[in-house]
Amino acid sequence: MSKKGENIYKRKDGRWEGRYVRVYGENGKTKYGYIYAATYREAKQKLEEKKCHGENLQVESAPNCNTRYSEILDAWLCSLCISVKESTYARYFRLIETHIRPFLGKYPICKISTQLIEGFIRNQLDSGRLDGKGGLSPKTVTDILTIIKSSMEYARYNGCDIICDLRKLTIRKNDKEMRVLTQTEQSALVNVLLTDTDRYKFGVLLSLYTGIRIGELCALRWEDISLPDSRLKVRKTMQRIQNTSIIAATKTKVVITEPKSQCSMRDIPLPRFIVEIAERFADSPNAFVLSGDKNKYVEPRTMQNHFKAYIKESRIEDANYHALRHTFATRCIEVGFDIKTLSEILGHANVNITLNRYVHSSFDLKCANMNKLSLSA
Repeated sequence: MSKKGENIYKRKDGRWEGRYVRVYGENGKTKYGYIYAATYREAKQKLEEKKCHGENLQVESAPNCNTRYSEILDAWLCSLCISVKESTYARYFRLIETHIRPFLGKYPICKISTQLIEGFIRNQLDSGRLDGKGGLSPKTVTDILTIIKSSMEYARYNGCDIICDLRKLTIRKNDKEMRVLTQTEQSALVNVLLTDTDRYKFGVLLSLYTGIRIGELCALRWEDISLPDSRLKVRKTMQRIQNTSIIAATKTKVVITEPKSQCSMRDIPLPRFIVEIAERFADSPNAFVLSGDKNKYVEPRTMQNHFKAYIKESRIEDANYHALRHTFATRCIEVGFDIKTLSEILGHANVNITLNRYVHSSFDLKCANMNKLSLSA
């Protein structure tokens, strides 16, 4: 018997046989290809090569009503390999395997109705968590719905008879108040960071006074910081993603890639005091800023743990690392930054993103602005 999710079996002659979807044949009937190997691991590797070379999941003719949605999902995923980032592919893969395929994969594509998708979405919002502790976040369910809509459109493009209409199906998002450190909290945190400052504390200071994301910080090398010019260049980001390779030894892996968008590749002027602290740790150009080693990096999860320790030591209310970015944006507005400059420093595509997501007016600032009013105004 094969492992869950695999089509690899041990034959009576001792060899291992692997099966993969090769093409969709006439009348939507799936045609399979087969590989043979002496060991299980070799069989997995051969199947992976078929996937990487794009030899499977082609559409020979239009799938029909007998084609399962699971097969459409496989074909859609395969079509994305050359058009999306590896991290995006890994997220789509995880959502499909953990949420979409178990519930919808068995249905013939032309039997999936609008009502079925609506019920599935409600279920994910109410009780979709894998640990059984309630529903998924609106953001996650929105991502799931995006996959379903896109894969359905892919099926329609390839001639499938689609009966569901998902154009009006949307997810209501709850506006979540973002955590921003008050000026008092920020001062307490800075005092901790300036005491026996090491590379980790310097990293937190760098995020607090430039607004860079945690993945961007972890991917920084000293060649990205020009101390004479007081300039920081953001060109890479780091994140841990699911390893989708069937021959992978680990479930996840760390990848360093270009940032999420072209706008995220930016140059940021550094405050003078940050430059002075950076001069203490400056190393060879190829070395990572947080480790001082060209072959050893500090991943975001580790940096988040250090930040939590500093928050606790500061005796302020709990916050996650991304709160530093929101705090930076808020402080910039308080001291009079123009919104266009701030938007470019944060790496946003337009100022509306900056205004709607990252600018949080403190109560003290509201009071100061209200007091500018007078009877003569």
